Amino acid sequence: QVQLVESGGGLVHAGDSLSLSCVVSRSILSPNVMGWYRQPPGKQRELVATVTTGGFTNVADSVKGRFTISRDNAKNTVYLQMNSLKPEDTAVYYCKAQILNRAYWGQGTQVTVSS
Repeated sequence: QVQLVESGGGLVHAGDSLSLSCVVSRSILSPNVMGWYRQPPGKQRELVATVTTGGFTNVADSVKGRFTISRDNAKNTVYLQMNSLKPEDTAVYYCKAQILNRAYWGQGTQVTVSS
């Protein structure tokens, strides 16, 4: 069973930086797309950023210029570098991996940004 394990969440102040990582294990195939989504309190889950095996990225307008997504294909790991964090970035951040036609999700990691 494919597993995704996220790490790096926490409590920070506005303007601080934080880095998330997600490792995909128990998969013989490398995910064709990996990404980060987030679910703010009381809201629906939303896209943050995705990256393909070839390095093509798609980043939400709300975080463009502040967040950077990257991946290490050899390690089946995706990263999210978050700079200039704002209170509205507070959410549970989920890692997603697309392997063939199936999507796999991590358990989520809490990011809280205080003003």
